[in-house]
Amino acid sequence: MEKRFKKEALIIVNKELAFQNLEKEKRATALIMANNELAFQNLEKEKRAAELIIANKELKFQNQEKENRAAELIIANKELVFQNLEKEKRAAELIIANKELLFQNKEKENRAAELIIANKELAFQNKEKENRAAELIIANEELLYQNKEKENRAAELIVANLELKKAEEYQIEYIKGLEEMMFMTSHKVRQPIANILGLSYLLHHQLLNSPDDLKESLDFIKQSALNLDTFTKELTQFIFNLGEKGKLCLNKNISDI
Repeated sequence: MEKRFKKEALIIVNKELAFQNLEKEKRATALIMANNELAFQNLEKEKRAAELIIANKELKFQNQEKENRAAELIIANKELVFQNLEKEKRAAELIIANKELLFQNKEKENRAAELIIANKELAFQNKEKENRAAELIIANEELLYQNKEKENRAAELIVANLELKKAEEYQIEYIKGLEEMMFMTSHKVRQPIANILGLSYLLHHQLLNSPDDLKESLDFIKQSALNLDTFTKELTQFIFNLGEKGKLCLNKNISDI
């Protein structure tokens, strides 16, 4: 009779072990799916990093073009200064010529009139050149503003890259913690529970005949409960440490920025 009961208990324990193996397979499948999702996310992040590299190259090219334009504007400004200097020299020569015209005849007066017209044309040209100089100043200010905006965008891209890298590191650390927690749960929780369930079944069906067997079973249940309590404390501490790692990673990310 006792052998039959032990055999039935052994069958129950085997069924429980089979159930545990099935649960482990399900968890392994879930872990594989999580790893696949992580690989997909990493691929997306690599694509975003490649896009950021292309954007940085385009930004560098645009800055080079603007520097070239600025150099051309500087050359144009120097040419304008040179032309104004030449015009001032010509104006001085015209003044001398006007004084000389005071001593000439009617023909020279006509020539003086022509010079007056030329002076008006010269004044008009100078006015136009002053307008062009003002436009160049406005263009230079706009160029400085655009360069400042591009520098700001480049700084934002650097911050975004840092945040992306820190988030990826934290995610990898968190997944490792979850995997370790799942391993601890499957190996340290299921075994005491299986022991308690098996002995509870024996006690419920009164399969233990002697007081010694009953005492030994109760001691075994107590030990399994203590093991379960110890692991519960370890699991609580592990979860707390995992949270502290996350806070530390976040604080490090903020300080790096």
